Amino acid sequence: MKCKRCKAKAVVSLPSHNTAFCKDCYPLFFTRQVETAIRRQKMFTHEERILVALSGGKDSLALMLELSLQGYDVTGLHIDLAIPRSSEKARAKVEAFCELHGLKLQVLEVANEGLPIPAIKKHINRPVCSVCGKIKRHYFNRIAREGGYDALATGHNLDDEAARLFANTLRWDAGYLSDQGPTLPAEEGFVRKVKPLYRLSEFETANYAFLKGIEIHSDPCPYSGGASFTNHKHLLGELEYKSPGSKFSFYEGFLKKGRPAFAMLNKEEGDEVSPCGECGSPTSLDLCGVCRIRTALKEKMAEAE
Repeated sequence: MKCKRCKAKAVVSLPSHNTAFCKDCYPLFFTRQVETAIRRQKMFTHEERILVALSGGKDSLALMLELSLQGYDVTGLHIDLAIPRSSEKARAKVEAFCELHGLKLQVLEVANEGLPIPAIKKHINRPVCSVCGKIKRHYFNRIAREGGYDALATGHNLDDEAARLFANTLRWDAGYLSDQGPTLPAEEGFVRKVKPLYRLSEFETANYAFLKGIEIHSDPCPYSGGASFTNHKHLLGELEYKSPGSKFSFYEGFLKKGRPAFAMLNKEEGDEVSPCGECGSPTSLDLCGVCRIRTALKEKMAEAE
């Protein structure tokens, strides 16, 4: 198979695009997909400061590198979850990556915030993945807001977004379906959130990371076994294998037709938001969800002593 652009031997075949690229031309395909996403969804400009959430995986590191190569003002944020061995490896990959490429990095340790994930898993009677996600979103937004960043960028790819849309559709969750998308505007204490990789599949991002020589943290989280989100991705992967392009059509169709329709149905005003009495983050209660988790954890750990 030959490269569509230069006719050299192709190394990456993309059935969903009915094309293929060599090792030199493939990164250009990736770049153009990211450029298109940023432009069409009006994510940010070169004059704005972008905080990029870095987990150490292929998607977030590929996004950070690509945005920096496109000349954007980016700073990485890694949240150390204090999970034995796993967190140490992920943090090491992120720090080595940023040092190699001369990129700015901030690291937040949840243990120093009174929220180590192993203790939460042991003492809090809630799904640990749900609580972990809430904590990460809380600090992503808080650090972006307090640091004066214009947008928070995450490495969610097409597979992630299609699986999330599938799950929300199975539940007909009108609230989530009305605002799911690659760009979520800033409002009431929340910074703008963007997903520049939404046009690219997990396979496509993995190829970019490999061809760019990015060393990633690929070990699965030891606490994430059996997550329904993973099952949804597998189902959609089977559909994509049999009908290439299905995931993109599903998600792009939703953005053009489904999301506007659900937005019209979900115009009711939500609860009034005000600063958390402890940390200042936006919340509809006296204390935000993360501060309540921290308080509950302290109480449970004190009881266990």
